[in-house]
Formats: sequence, C-alpha cells, structure tokens
Amino acid sequence: MSRLARVERPLRIAQVAPVATSIPPIKSGSIETMTALLSDGLVSRGHEVTLFATGNSVTKAALHASYPRGYTEDDSLWPWELCELFNVAAAVERAAAFDVIHCQAEYYPISLAYSRVCSTPLLHTLHHAPTEPEVDLWSRYAEAPFVAVSHHQRLLLHGLNVVATIHHAVDTDAFAFRADPDDYLLFLGRFTPGKGVVEAIETARRTGMRLVVAAAENEYYRDVVAPLANAHDVLYVGEADRGAAAGLLAGARALIYPVQTAEPFGLVLAEAASCGTPVAALNRGAVEEIVEDGLTGGVFDTLDALIAGLPRVLSLDRQRIRVRALERFGVGRMVDDYLVVYERLVSRRRTIHPALT
Repeated sequence: MSRLARVERPLRIAQVAPVATSIPPIKSGSIETMTALLSDGLVSRGHEVTLFATGNSVTKAALHASYPRGYTEDDSLWPWELCELFNVAAAVERAAAFDVIHCQAEYYPISLAYSRVCSTPLLHTLHHAPTEPEVDLWSRYAEAPFVAVSHHQRLLLHGLNVVATIHHAVDTDAFAFRADPDDYLLFLGRFTPGKGVVEAIETARRTGMRLVVAAAENEYYRDVVAPLANAHDVLYVGEADRGAAAGLLAGARALIYPVQTAEPFGLVLAEAASCGTPVAALNRGAVEEIVEDGLTGGVFDTLDALIAGLPRVLSLDRQRIRVRALERFGVGRMVDDYLVVYERLVSRRRTIHPALT
C-alpha cells in the first residue's frame, strides 16, 4: 500500500516561497525550482495548495502575490528581510484556512517567530548550511519542526526538531538524456570562490579538455575568472536559463563540481544525472549523498585525485546514470516524502487541539 493511502482527505497547504524572484525562476535558482516542483506536484495529487510568492510566478496552485516582482528585480523592495517577513505574515494571517504552512527559507527561518502564535503547524525548510551560532539562536524555538534537505545539513541542525530528511527533486522530463555528448566539460553555478570555478578551469587545463562555464557575471568573474577564461579552451557562455542549462548539461561529457565550501545539497548534481551526465566532484557537504561514486560520478578528496580520476568518470554508463536519477530524484518521491511529514503534523494537531480541526 502506498504511503499516500494514509492521507485521509485532501490537505490545505500553504507553500511560502522566497520572494527574491519568481517561482519557478526565469534563470537559475534551486530553491525556487524545488518550491515550484513541490507545489505543482501537491496540486497534481489533489491537494489544495496556495503559493505565497511573487506575482510573476507560474503555478498550478492558487497564487497569493505579496509583490508583483521579486526584490532582485525591483530595487524599491528593501530591505529584503522585511519583504520575506511580510510574505510569511500573509500566510500566517490566513492560518485558519490551512492544515499546514510550509516555509522555504534561503538564509534565515524568519517564520520561526510565528511558531507559538500560529495555531496551524508551521514547517521550516532551510536551503543553506547554517553556522553554530545561528542554530543556537534558532534553538529558542526548539520545538519548531524542520525538514533537512540532506543528512549533512541535518547534522548542522543539531539540537533543533528535525522531523525528516528529504532530498530535493528535479523535473526529470525537462532534462533530456544524451547517450553521445559533445566534447566538453561543464561548470554550471555561481561565480564565488566556494563554487570552485578556478579549480574547474585548472581541471580543464591539466586534462587538455575544453571547459564551458555558465553563470551570471559578477565582480568575482571580472576580477578572477575572466583573466583565466580568455583562452580557446575555456568558453564563457553567460548565465543560462532553465532550457539552456538543461541543454548544456546533456551535452557535457561531465559536470565538474570542485566545490570548496560545503553545501547542504547541490541541485545541479541531480540535474546532471537526469541527463545521464556523470559528475566529477570534491567530497564536500552533501556531495557523497547525491553522487554515487563509481555509478553516477566520482567523489574525490583532492583536486589532484579528481583530475587523475576523470577518465574513470568519463567512462561511466550514461544510460545507467539516467535510470538511477529517475529512481532517486523524481518529483513523485519528493512529494511522497513531504506528504508523510504534513500528515504527521496535521494528525498531531488534531490530537492536541481537536476543537481546531
């Protein structure tokens, strides 16, 4: 019997998205992408979903727009923290209309402040790797339920009420499989020291392979990356929208992910696998949870080891990688996992506060 059989009736769910940009994003944005997939997936299952997001969002859910556009698109929306707070407040003010309110937070769980004044269960998902002082501060609301996006992040949330660990999903239909890729390596992400673009360029140079680099131009690109990319073996193509990113991933012989700073997930790793494209990654953060060494890519402790092991990564079976991605990162699996959590929270509320149900 499916776990979904335990859902007694359609749930009324508020999904509170970040309001930096639209849901889904026009270009890059793993949080916005995941929130869009979850919201639409819940609607497809027959649940009543209200998405609290920007007015230019596209969703199957009912849309409550706190702002026409996001604060990355409208300079008058500042400070950004207040924009996020008002968006959470819009959902909490309508709490009686929902069985559960699920808040997605890029940096800070601003919604924690409403935990004890909201009769509807508030669930919090973070999308960054918090510091110990941050977690100590959040522990003032130690009873508030969190979902971790990886086991790595769950360890960082020590002392908080982590009710589940749920990996992100990707729209596997949007990432076409290619058995015969083009002859290039790919770096796809943001231009920051922590993302490892300099190390990706070094990998290409030392292996004699061409590297395609796709990310939004910023000061780090202009100061550090551009001088390195001015050569025939490194091609900068700018920031890729979702369609272009899928095409680049499918056409790459491998995604190079020499990340320097531990991250709680890494959606591009799952997106690459969905195309059948192997990943060569450094073992930081949640990488070893997402990349299965020897099956969907290679996980290495040092850049030297990554470079030496790249031929092994390039030889992996792309069809097998695609099949594994469908098994692990399909939207249906993520929706199932969250529904189990929602129903558990709703059932607990019915037990404790039967008059409110």
